[in-house]
Amino acid sequence: MDFGIWYYEVVSIDGDYAHLRRTDEQIDDLKLVARALLPYEIEVGSKLKCEMMQYEIVE
Repeated sequence: MDFGIWYYEVVSIDGDYAHLRRTDEQIDDLKLVARALLPYEIEVGSKLKCEMMQYEIVE
């Protein structure tokens, strides 16, 4: 299992889920993540860092 660091942008929020786009690599697919796993304050356009399955907002 790869425990790297990934960067995402919140593309859309759909109820209990958010659609994330990778920003550190060119990947066309969006990742669907339960909002319960994300910081409460997220909104469309938020930048996130994921490390060891923990998401945090970054500037």
